[in-house]
Amino acid sequence: RFLKLKFFSTLSSASFLQLHLSILLTRKELVIMASRPLGRISAQNCIFFLCDMQEKFQPSIPHFDALAVISQRMMETANALNIPVIATEQYPRGLGSTVPAIDVKHAKVFPKTKFSMLLPEVEEYIVKEELGHRKTAVIFGIEAHICVSQTALDLKMNGYDVHILADGCSSRAHSDRLMAFERLRQSEVFVTTSEAVIFELLGDAKHPKFKEVQALVKTSAPNTGLSC
Repeated sequence: RFLKLKFFSTLSSASFLQLHLSILLTRKELVIMASRPLGRISAQNCIFFLCDMQEKFQPSIPHFDALAVISQRMMETANALNIPVIATEQYPRGLGSTVPAIDVKHAKVFPKTKFSMLLPEVEEYIVKEELGHRKTAVIFGIEAHICVSQTALDLKMNGYDVHILADGCSSRAHSDRLMAFERLRQSEVFVTTSEAVIFELLGDAKHPKFKEVQALVKTSAPNTGLSC
């Protein structure tokens, strides 16, 4: 105790204040870190959201066909692991349906004009199907800076942990895509990849569906332009 008092007595008032503030900041940082969600995903806590992968967008979105491959992998993963999928189509009368390369027969598909996927009808469906306990959303589709971003932010506002598949989302302009990911990170949205999510959902090579789902990723994910 004497040594402790002697140490503090040798500090100037300014140094003591600086030390005190650094201790307070360290405690504050620890509290902030503890309050941040880790973003763990399980098949029991998540919903997949497939956003507007439609025919008329195909010519204008870079790497669209590769995105469709990623989307189909996620659809097959959802089917194998019994994960509900909500899909939307932006003004389908003018922009067409979801491309045939993506099988949406196990998804609930909603037409929309709103940019966000979180329509009143979608919220009603989540309640009706008793999916309210699933508070993790995994989003893939287009465009990253418009419909995907607005969906992610709306879901965050409604208490979801939100994951965006960087290799499963795109925009017409690569700069819009990259800035969308940056903006979403600032809003504490998790930016990840399809394969990372798939293996986190499995969790263990002993998972009963491991071989079935592993077969989906035996071939590396196609290039969707993230290295551009």
